[in-house]
Amino acid sequence: MTHDQNKPASGERRLFSRRSVLATMGALPVITATTSVLGAAEAAAATATINPSAQRQTIRGFGGMTHAAWAGDLTAAQRDTAFGNGDGKLGFSVLRIPVGENQSDWSRDLATAKRAVELGATVFASPWNPPAGMTETFTRGSQTNAKRLKYSSYAAYAQHLNDFTTYMRNNGVNLYAISVQNEPDYAQDWTWWTSAEIVRFLRENAGSIGTRVIAPESFQYVKSMSDPILNDSTALANVDIIGAHLYGTPYANFPYPLFQQKGAGKELWMTEVYYPNSTDSADTWPQALDVGEHMHRAMVDAEFQAYVWWYIRRSYGPMREDGQISKRGAIMAQFARFVRPGYVRIDATANPASNVYVSAYRGGNTVVIVALNKGTSAVSQQFTVANAASAGVSSWVTDASRNVAPQAATSMSNGSLTVTLPARSMTTFVTSLSGGQSPSPSPVVSPSPSPTPSPSGGTGTGPRVTYTMNSWSDGFTAGISITNTGTSTINGWTLAFTLPSGQSITSGWNATYTPSSGQVSARNVSYNATLAPGATVDIGFQATHTGNTAKPTAFTLNGVPCTVA
Repeated sequence: MTHDQNKPASGERRLFSRRSVLATMGALPVITATTSVLGAAEAAAATATINPSAQRQTIRGFGGMTHAAWAGDLTAAQRDTAFGNGDGKLGFSVLRIPVGENQSDWSRDLATAKRAVELGATVFASPWNPPAGMTETFTRGSQTNAKRLKYSSYAAYAQHLNDFTTYMRNNGVNLYAISVQNEPDYAQDWTWWTSAEIVRFLRENAGSIGTRVIAPESFQYVKSMSDPILNDSTALANVDIIGAHLYGTPYANFPYPLFQQKGAGKELWMTEVYYPNSTDSADTWPQALDVGEHMHRAMVDAEFQAYVWWYIRRSYGPMREDGQISKRGAIMAQFARFVRPGYVRIDATANPASNVYVSAYRGGNTVVIVALNKGTSAVSQQFTVANAASAGVSSWVTDASRNVAPQAATSMSNGSLTVTLPARSMTTFVTSLSGGQSPSPSPVVSPSPSPTPSPSGGTGTGPRVTYTMNSWSDGFTAGISITNTGTSTINGWTLAFTLPSGQSITSGWNATYTPSSGQVSARNVSYNATLAPGATVDIGFQATHTGNTAKPTAFTLNGVPCTVA
């Protein structure tokens, strides 16, 4: 990523001409914000059908980057705003940090990374340059001082990435993944790599890296950078995540058929973007809605599992320089706060009306629907959720005057919900497949949980538990639905179960988990302590494993054995 056109921070390099490059490609539209009068009549859209059984990609999260050397570090309060998940927070669950070429620089982003982990976020890292002694200059077109990694230094570079991974782990941050190179195909100001060089490094050296490996992070999702990886079985075996940036990438280029054909077992992440530009204020409205469409298409058309912004705090970013959430940030939060890591995108009618975009996600029995109305008139929108019962529905809206504002509770009747989508707005709906109270979207990972009522109630038949897993090579997410099948209300609850050998919880939501392995207790948090007769609460966690992906065989709720569905 090149730097933006704001006043440079200390040590911040001048902007190379990404903007001129993309402008010649017609990739950065000029948008003028205008205020339009709402249409007098409310338009009606076709029904948007949601199918929770038709599962697509597993979501790893939404987030952004910090780069203390170039843009200054986040403050303690800003870290909590970025990675917290309550009202007034962004709800980010992914943090990207740089890999410094000098070990003396590695501590710069550590404080933010540690706090992000404490709040349940996934952290990954990207390098811009290897250590200077590993590179050489060469002539590339008109650039006489182009830089590349020497072939003789490939093994040393892999060790450099390993050393950074070890440093972060020793300081409390287990990196989820590390990249081979940031934007190897747009590297006038850093290190160039050809696709052949990346394939060679992956084949010969990436297998020694002690965490997941990301490549190629092309600046514009140029498929000629990633196709050779997918077409080389040895290189592909040594990469875990195909990473891409979306600067100027047209929506028509979002789908990736070759990845769908050959990427089984691999992840697909969008690891950097700002959109639609870095010159306008992030509070420009309704331009901020363009971010919503961009995220929708990244999830639905491209089927990315992660969506990562450039600088978290910037005049054009999700957080303004004063630490307040911008309009672009509020739009991102409509996804990030409610579509949590481990949720799975499910089939939904993507475009039920002109300027209306819908995507849906499932975590256990929780269903999240994100609906964007870019039109200048309100839209009456019906959603039908296949095989769903009647249930409460919570919703939050962002428009010209509101930022992720909670709305009055409503209900879904036999899987059907009809709502008004305000003009130029984004709304997120959260409901349950199994009925009962509206589920809460807030994840909780805290070393010091809030006090909760003493467990009581729940007389009658034993509670029912449903446990679902989505696993990959060395990790998994688990969704747990707990239903009170008794005749009285449960006031405070603790679910106890034993994780199979080799499994260890790294983060969780809607409960506090102690300890991280062995005999685990998942205890309610303040907002879901009460479980009425017939009601269901959805909780979940992310964990690592060493090859054993078995499920727990027995559960107790407040000491009462549960029926496992």
